[in-house]
Amino acid sequence: GIQLPKSTVHRILLRYDLVHGEDRHSQAPQRFERERPNELWQMDFKGPRGWRHPVGPLSVIDDHSRYLIALSATGSTHAAPVRAQLEQAFIDCGLPEGMLMDHGVPWFSMKAPGFSTSLSLWLMRQGIQLHWSRIRHPQTQGKVERFHGELQRALRWRPPRADLQEWLDEFRWEHNHVRPHEALGMQTPVSHWRRSERSYDPNPQAWEYPAGSWVLKVDSDGKIKLQGEHWLISRALSGERIRLVTMADRVLVYYCPEPGAGTRPRQPAIDDRRSLV
Repeated sequence: GIQLPKSTVHRILLRYDLVHGEDRHSQAPQRFERERPNELWQMDFKGPRGWRHPVGPLSVIDDHSRYLIALSATGSTHAAPVRAQLEQAFIDCGLPEGMLMDHGVPWFSMKAPGFSTSLSLWLMRQGIQLHWSRIRHPQTQGKVERFHGELQRALRWRPPRADLQEWLDEFRWEHNHVRPHEALGMQTPVSHWRRSERSYDPNPQAWEYPAGSWVLKVDSDGKIKLQGEHWLISRALSGERIRLVTMADRVLVYYCPEPGAGTRPRQPAIDDRRSLV
């Protein structure tokens, strides 16, 4: 009748040599960590377990220092509240060079030809390179996942009694300034982090492609006219200028510095669904 977490049961089985090698997941060959602060931020929503709302807090953490950039009770995964929190984070902390996310809303859409959303395109306009984690492979976002475990334990032992965002703000300050981190030599994240020198621009200028580039404007339906036919690019790109690059019998579509609508590898081709990727 004693309730035990799965991790405790697993440690007991390991202690008595009851976990066979073929039953274990292969370990990552090495841990990765970016060389400097703000080179990469990891972003994800915590699961709703232990939370008062169906959507857990939005977490943004610096890959190098483990500094918690943002911890927000957005209440939903809609683009508007997420963008509002990211805008404040960019104002307070500057811009990262890149951001790592999973294939979830509101930054990824399987229904869009280029998987792009209004939020992901807004991030690209700031010159942020987007990276997607492997599908069903949360280890890619190990640092933010580990933080969510830390947050889950805190929710269990000292749950918020009143304002949820106030509780999150206090926990963020404790994580950044008080709690030592083993991966940082038992130092605090704030001692390894500094504000980014890249400033947020709420109205960035249109992206300038290299001179001589083949550039077209996406129409209001998210399409371009090519070879006498209309090809669907993405409705999220309506009114935007894109760059086209021919490669043998295929066409690559670039928006800002990104191929297609992100850095996720994909087959560059014109297919029968009349879309370019």
